[in-house]
Amino acid sequence: MSTGEKNIDPLKVPKKSGKLRKSNTITHEFDQGLSEETIFSQESNSQLLEASKLMRQGVKKQQAGDLIAAMKFLEESLVLFHAVGNSQKQGKVLSLLALTAYTSGDYQKTISYCQQSLSLMKDNSDLAVRMQVLSHLGNAYRHLNDYDKAIQFLEESLKITQQQQDKRSQVAALNNLGLVYKAVGNVARAIRYQEQSLEIVQELQDNWGEEQVLKNLGNAWYALDDYPKAIAYYEKCVVISRSLKNLRSAVHVLKNLGNACYALGDYAKAIIYYEERWQLAKELQDKRSEEQSLGSLGVACEALGDYSKAITYHEQRLLLAKAIKDRRSQEQALASLRVACYALGDYAKAMQYQTMDLD
Repeated sequence: MSTGEKNIDPLKVPKKSGKLRKSNTITHEFDQGLSEETIFSQESNSQLLEASKLMRQGVKKQQAGDLIAAMKFLEESLVLFHAVGNSQKQGKVLSLLALTAYTSGDYQKTISYCQQSLSLMKDNSDLAVRMQVLSHLGNAYRHLNDYDKAIQFLEESLKITQQQQDKRSQVAALNNLGLVYKAVGNVARAIRYQEQSLEIVQELQDNWGEEQVLKNLGNAWYALDDYPKAIAYYEKCVVISRSLKNLRSAVHVLKNLGNACYALGDYAKAIIYYEERWQLAKELQDKRSEEQSLGSLGVACEALGDYSKAITYHEQRLLLAKAIKDRRSQEQALASLRVACYALGDYAKAMQYQTMDLD
């Protein structure tokens, strides 16, 4: 199938550059083997050389999080590879475009690029690229809730990773299959896949991958209401998140840790995790997580019967909710304040919160 310029529509990427959150997916990133030395030694034709340069620039931009520029360079590269009839390189660039589209959250475009890439491949040509394309397809279909197709493509990708003994890619395939099975409610099978993924990623000493798999395993056990096991995985995850200085991930996991402890009735420990989350949120200037943490702290203090402290947290939440113009959170904070004041017998104060205007 020809992939000329008219077949490649510009991707609508968010104006803000940077990698978007990929919902716990581990992606097959760009091939590090695309070195300039390799490109220059293999390409003599001037158009091929220019196309390869553009491809490399696209890779660098994607790795830097500049998705708009990455799309521009990769699409220009694709046009040149098409012009000289190099279908193998077209397939590679389409795979890179698919990953960039996936990172931006455009799953339909991801599927389109993947299908074009597969149509250019011979049965046994460039298995590494085929594996990546199948992975991107599976991940995209998962986000579109087409779980049968997601499983089909991810299992095909996993089979190739095993044939190639590519352990890093096995980590991704196993983890992502686990996400699909969790989404369809087969949490036990999800855990089996992700435990295999964890074993391999620990063998590879890949802390970034291990952090993600630990979080996903914690989520899976949480979904089964097995809070002690969820806590065990979350605690390990937070340690790694902090060592990697991945504080945004730590903020997310600390919320889950606090909730798991709360579900077990261990309110004192829940408060410890909520406070840790609150401090990190302030450090990151993440107002939304800060507001949520204050609400969680207030509820946990109420569960311990410490209504005075609960009021302190709810009042701070109210002020922050006003600052960020969140009427719903203001309403929730005021409702919590009324309940706490009634519990203390301070009916006059409760009435003040009843009549307080929202901003």
